[in-house]
Amino acid sequence: MIVNGILVDDTYAEAFAMKATRIIITADSLTWAKHAANAAFGFATSVIACGCEAGIEQELAPEATPDGRPGVAGLLFAVSTKELAKQLERRVGQCILTCPSTAVFAGCQGEESLPLGKNLRYFGDGWQVSKLVAGRRYWRIPVMDGEFLAEESTGLMRSVGGGNFLVLARSRGQALAACAAAAAAIARVPGAIAPFPGGVVRSGSKVGSKYKALPASTNDAYCPTLRGVARTALSPEVEAVLEIVIDAVTDADMRVAMRAGMDAVLAVGAAGGIVRLSAGNYGGKLGQFHYPLREILA
Repeated sequence: MIVNGILVDDTYAEAFAMKATRIIITADSLTWAKHAANAAFGFATSVIACGCEAGIEQELAPEATPDGRPGVAGLLFAVSTKELAKQLERRVGQCILTCPSTAVFAGCQGEESLPLGKNLRYFGDGWQVSKLVAGRRYWRIPVMDGEFLAEESTGLMRSVGGGNFLVLARSRGQALAACAAAAAAIARVPGAIAPFPGGVVRSGSKVGSKYKALPASTNDAYCPTLRGVARTALSPEVEAVLEIVIDAVTDADMRVAMRAGMDAVLAVGAAGGIVRLSAGNYGGKLGQFHYPLREILA
């Protein structure tokens, strides 16, 4: 399959089940809501070492938030409910509670719930006050600029993590330009995030390592500097490979996000230095969700 001069490999991206939640962060201005979100979702690129994967899903106008102020919706993903709860509480407590003028609300409902303000209320040292509005409980926690308002809990969702595709290009600059376009396209898809810096991964990994302590290691087949000394998946003209990794609330969201990202790369075309599109396929060792590239593009 060749689109705009780019070969699309007959392969699939291998993804896996995750647990997720959505929260809404508001503040006196969008700038401060994003300060809180960027801090809370920092160091959240991969569950391999970060505990969770997180990012801003979309910006929200005042009319779309619970308190009528500007804000953002954010998604957090983890491999277990326990880990997601721990990461959520730490990040909200250290990065949103601490940020001037912010409030935090549930962004989803589910059969199960996760603590949001339920335990953070104790920071109020006994001065905290709860309010029940339309069957939902909120906590008002006194802080030095007024009050921090936090909804008691947010929903837990079953989700999909690790959808991906690889961009093989003639140069790093060309690969990065195409991936930046892909990340921007994915950012416009509700229900999905690309959690790595700028939405792009340079250090694509394979399952396992020669070192027993490591669960993952460099994807040597796609490293240009190892061509000639390791088994390579690269043709001679490929000098750089970058990866887009996607987490999504639903299977459908994942397919829409992957399609949007790949379409953006294909639009750059061979004229922009792109040679191939491929994906992280681990032979079924990693996850039960498979996303065939050609099927999604068709």
